[in-house]
Amino acid sequence: MLSATSKETIRATLPAVGAAIDDITTLFYRKMFAAHPELERDLFNRGNQKQGGQQKALAGSIAAFAALQLEPDQARVDLILSRIANKHASLGVEPDQYQIVHKYLFEAIVEVLGDAVTAEVAAAWDELYWLMAETLIAMEAGLYRSAGVAAGDVWRKVLVRERRHESADTVSFVLTSTDGTPLPSFSPGQYLSVGVHLEDGARQIRQYSLSSAPSNADWRITVKRVDAKTLPDGSQAPAGEVSNFLYRNVFEGDVLEVTTPFGDLVLQDDDAPLLLISAGIGCTPMMGMLSHLADTADPREISVLHADRSPSSHAHRAELAELVDRLPFAVMHRWYEDLGARSPEDRLREGRADLGEITIAADTRAYLCGPLPFMLGMREALLKKGVAAQNIHYEVFGPDSWAAAPA
Repeated sequence: MLSATSKETIRATLPAVGAAIDDITTLFYRKMFAAHPELERDLFNRGNQKQGGQQKALAGSIAAFAALQLEPDQARVDLILSRIANKHASLGVEPDQYQIVHKYLFEAIVEVLGDAVTAEVAAAWDELYWLMAETLIAMEAGLYRSAGVAAGDVWRKVLVRERRHESADTVSFVLTSTDGTPLPSFSPGQYLSVGVHLEDGARQIRQYSLSSAPSNADWRITVKRVDAKTLPDGSQAPAGEVSNFLYRNVFEGDVLEVTTPFGDLVLQDDDAPLLLISAGIGCTPMMGMLSHLADTADPREISVLHADRSPSSHAHRAELAELVDRLPFAVMHRWYEDLGARSPEDRLREGRADLGEITIAADTRAYLCGPLPFMLGMREALLKKGVAAQNIHYEVFGPDSWAAAPA
């Protein structure tokens, strides 16, 4: 908890810091990478840095955490920090690295805000930073303990046992241990990191959801190749470095470097009705959840909603239908922007996902994964249907800007 003096200083200066936070985080990354180029090369996602997504996510999380010290909402604080801690654990972040962040973040604050950063202001924001950092360090230590590893020691080599196309631009990889020993178990919905060495010598890391049920025998991840594209504002989004490397270069018998699974999008152990909502490659954590639910013959009411560009682009399309058929009280709804020659039918619709005609019980637990605008739209629709905000869970592929969204 912040001291009373620091809380009042944060309250007085948050508008100014909040207005400049994008400039601060952009300068922070530039200064840190200039001093530690190995961090950009081998730890951070270079694609997200180029597009500014990571800077916005960091700015959002800092601003949200600061605001929540003034108007406490512990559940929201836990949500924000849990997601960050799991991502950090999946990257193998260690406590000493928070000192590096502190140094360059505060240099950026002073440079951007200038004389406004008095000794009192600096002390208050320093206290806030270490409150957030020390909470994350403790959470990450707990995650490492639960995984049975030392802090940061999350990497292992695995063998690609099978490679299979799930759609034209999507492949799945079944991974097994290199020595025949069991792989660590995981909770349905979690992810692991994959590290690859690219042609320029960089070691880039990306997270991929486990798209199978927990098993000691193997893990499965599903990777969608990301092509370069022009965004609505005219800027160019680069092709995915790691997704294209995996799609083009990794086959049966190859060895990959991956981490122990982490992630906080996991099924709650209760009997509440379930609603699994996904779009595009966001189906992957849902596949893991559904596989587990089918394997355990879960008796709950389960609704599965998926949106995609077309049936041919829908990864795991046939497998999804098979899993829903195995569940006694499950129903599936699908939307495709382009149905091709197929005609709409019951629970198969053309266009974008719309919850208007879907019956959803108020005590439903909803799990969302897909593009952020899609999930925010689904969240708003769920709230209007009476689903409690705390029962809406999500996973973001990429920098998590949800933290900055209205509660």
